[in-house]
Amino acid sequence: MNDPDPLNSQIKEMLVENLMLQTTAAEIGDDQPLFGPGSLGLDSVDALQIVVALEKNYGLKISNPQAAKKALQTVNAIAAAIREHQGK
Repeated sequence: MNDPDPLNSQIKEMLVENLMLQTTAAEIGDDQPLFGPGSLGLDSVDALQIVVALEKNYGLKISNPQAAKKALQTVNAIAAAIREHQGK
């Protein structure tokens, strides 16, 4: 499967590296839920690590829990939040 969006690929690599997932970046779907039923099975500690990694790698600060819940649903949602932050 060829991922046409380099940002999504970077996000998946970041997830695998930061969370030490037992999966590969290529196995993570762009619209696959990260939390909850049928998801990657991430938890609140993982969410916190993602928020820290997003701030470190992209300068994206997510301080509001509601915004975090929305932005961290899927790889596509994270990519959209980064693009919005970068003004693209």
